[in-house]
Amino acid sequence: MTLKWTDVQEIAIQLSDSFPDIDPLTINFVNLRQKVMELPNFSDDPERCGEKVLEAIQTAWIEEVE
Repeated sequence: MTLKWTDVQEIAIQLSDSFPDIDPLTINFVNLRQKVMELPNFSDDPERCGEKVLEAIQTAWIEEVE
């Protein structure tokens, strides 16, 4: 399964699994964007990502951790 920026929930799950030592409450958007692009199944244009997408991913990641 190839992940795109719109796969917010699946990205959050994979971030939680891949980076258990990172607190999603404290990560900044620059680092969050980089971590998403480091996911093994992620394949999307980096330019298609904006602040609203990153905010949605961060929120979903926080919920996943809780």
